Amino acid sequence: MALEVFEVAVQMVGSLREPLAVLERRDPDLARQVRRAAASVALNIGEGRRRNGKDRIHLWRVAAGSADEVATAMRVAEAFGYLRGGDVAAPLKLCDRVLAMLWRLTR
Repeated sequence: MALEVFEVAVQMVGSLREPLAVLERRDPDLARQVRRAAASVALNIGEGRRRNGKDRIHLWRVAAGSADEVATAMRVAEAFGYLRGGDVAAPLKLCDRVLAMLWRLTR
């Protein structure tokens, strides 16, 4: 599961490429925050793969928090009218999948 969640996280990052390009023109600060949070998801999952015990769980919980931040930012960008529902559908679906996988790994 840990390797699979990393691959899904990388897919999530890739799904943000187009929405972030649009968001960068409309709200550069929000785009930077999304970019940092998305990178944090994959990076913390990756680092957690090599750790043991509570340290591993902590990193995966941080990744989950960052994935939730990405999802929230996409919803906020949609609410502001920067992005449309179709722009955020794939990233939100992948965020949800990452969150579900991380939840199972941290319980």
